[in-house]
Amino acid sequence: MIPGAVHGTDELITNFASVNFLNLQRRADVMDCLVDATRQYGLGSGGTRVIQGITPAHVDMEQTVARYLNKEAAISFATGTVANIGFINAMAGTQQFMQGLAMVNRDVVFVYDRDAHWSLWKAAEGLKFGERLFSFQHNSVESLEEVLRKLRGKRVVVVFESVYSIDGTVAPMHELVDLCERYGALSYVDDANGFLVYGPPNRNFHVEYEGMLRATFIMVSMKKAVGLEGGLIAGPKDAIDSFELISGASSFTAGVLAPAAAGTAYITRLLAYEEPQIVDDYLAKVADFRSRLLDVELPITDTATCFTSVVVGDEAKCVELYNAYLEQGIRVPPYLYPAARRGGAVLRIILNAGHTEEQIEHFIEVSKNFRDQKML
Repeated sequence: MIPGAVHGTDELITNFASVNFLNLQRRADVMDCLVDATRQYGLGSGGTRVIQGITPAHVDMEQTVARYLNKEAAISFATGTVANIGFINAMAGTQQFMQGLAMVNRDVVFVYDRDAHWSLWKAAEGLKFGERLFSFQHNSVESLEEVLRKLRGKRVVVVFESVYSIDGTVAPMHELVDLCERYGALSYVDDANGFLVYGPPNRNFHVEYEGMLRATFIMVSMKKAVGLEGGLIAGPKDAIDSFELISGASSFTAGVLAPAAAGTAYITRLLAYEEPQIVDDYLAKVADFRSRLLDVELPITDTATCFTSVVVGDEAKCVELYNAYLEQGIRVPPYLYPAARRGGAVLRIILNAGHTEEQIEHFIEVSKNFRDQKML
């Protein structure tokens, strides 16, 4: 529940927008971890990673995440967006540190999935399309191979997401990484949306996530399953160590706050090893929710991930629906261009582990009414 449709009022509404979908901060043990770390380290960062270093909490977090992802090392950044920008800057830039010491990457080219996150496209906006920046059709192995075939002999980084939050699709990661290996390209997977949710054998998309673990680099966000703020990149140790200097994101902005670092390490171990049933129960709740939406014939996205969108198409109509839901005490955010394709606007629904049956039923009843009124 968050402040109401008119900001500044004391009216409470039901929030289907929050990406903190497991709501773990309400657990006493998680709160104790965060509070204890706050007492030990405070809430200020004190400066950048390069200037002042990091705390034991950061070391623990980075080592824990690297082990979980089966990578040699990991480095943390203030957000997933900052991590993405730092990675592209490190891999694309030319930096002269001092006489005789430089990093020259002006010949590196990037190949993006066309639906890659805004932050990745933003990071690459200084690269000329068709020379250093290319794209392939969304989740298309054939399209990627066509592009890579034309780039033989070049230093290539292929960039894609694991789970795409707008359409809910999951990348064919085994096949994409296979192509990268065959053509000698590095691979970078943005796993902001699936970290700690998908991967185990008993869950959907296990095969795809086995493929992801073979990628050169994996970026994860703390905002989703963990429910905190920050991003990490895991990969080969020599590259990860270099990112501290050449990303720029560790030199010119503060990083993850120490309490969030401590909380991330704690929650990662909790969800991955100690209580994976938390995620299993949540995914079962999502599956039931999606089934009920389909039963009332709502036009939702096809792939059964924890990101479900109502497909609207027209941007103006999508904003009207957003406001209509607000009037009924429900927040469901509209995603328009550039978050979604032009003419492909959606309302993205994120079920929270804390949503009550009453709140869910209210959402479904309101949606049925909108459907009957031809608004959906």
